[in-house]
Amino acid sequence: MSGQTSGEVKEGEAIESKILRHKVKYTVYLPPDYPTSSRFYPVVYLLHGFTGNETDWVQYGQIDQLADKAIRDGLIPPMIIVMPDGDSSWYINDFNGKARYEDMMVNEFLPTIEKEYHIGRAKEFRAIAGLSMGGYGALTLAMRHPDLFASVAALSPAIISDSEMKKRLQNDVWCYNTIFGPLKNDSLPEWWDHYSVLKLATATDKNSLTSVHWYIDCGDDDYLADGSALLCMILRERKIAHEYRVRNGAHTWEYWCEGIIPALQFIGKNFTR
Repeated sequence: MSGQTSGEVKEGEAIESKILRHKVKYTVYLPPDYPTSSRFYPVVYLLHGFTGNETDWVQYGQIDQLADKAIRDGLIPPMIIVMPDGDSSWYINDFNGKARYEDMMVNEFLPTIEKEYHIGRAKEFRAIAGLSMGGYGALTLAMRHPDLFASVAALSPAIISDSEMKKRLQNDVWCYNTIFGPLKNDSLPEWWDHYSVLKLATATDKNSLTSVHWYIDCGDDDYLADGSALLCMILRERKIAHEYRVRNGAHTWEYWCEGIIPALQFIGKNFTR
């Protein structure tokens, strides 16, 4: 085989965010033929989990090695993979407007990245994926902005029911109180209605949701498995096409490393090149 067979990983990159008033770091994977090609590539925004950062998918997920092999084997098309630092934001705007991560992603991060690299600047060239908190973020951003993404792939997404969210707000876990606000008279904060995946899947315009390709993968031993099952029940009842995978496994990097290439295959099939 001629040409370069390994992609390049660039760590420590950042954009300056006026919305968040600080830099947002990111890691980017560039496919093997990127340095010698003038073509425009599809892009996947790949999100990390809670307490993670922009290096997780390379450090623990070996995404560069897995993508290199999948591209060589013809399983996925050459693609750019961008991994932003989501901090503990859940990739959304918080209830008091102090940390507007969703606005930063949509209005600053995507446009800046797609000017910086050879990326096709249209929905059909763009996908979003993630694990756990990142799976939640990918689903939420795609449901709230279906005009932006051709596909979404959520691995072990942190999809929470109303009853479960009440418990988590009572115990103040996973920064939920900071993001959504506290319980009021034992009622869920209004902000939750805007960002509950299950409510978005129920209430969002059907034509908007069907314009996106949906992929959900959660292990049978994952403590978050119920949320994925509930989401897929809603999508099935609304007759919204989706792929739902349940494999043997739990909330682990082993599970995500095994699942990311099938997810990227799904995404790759739905790119218009």
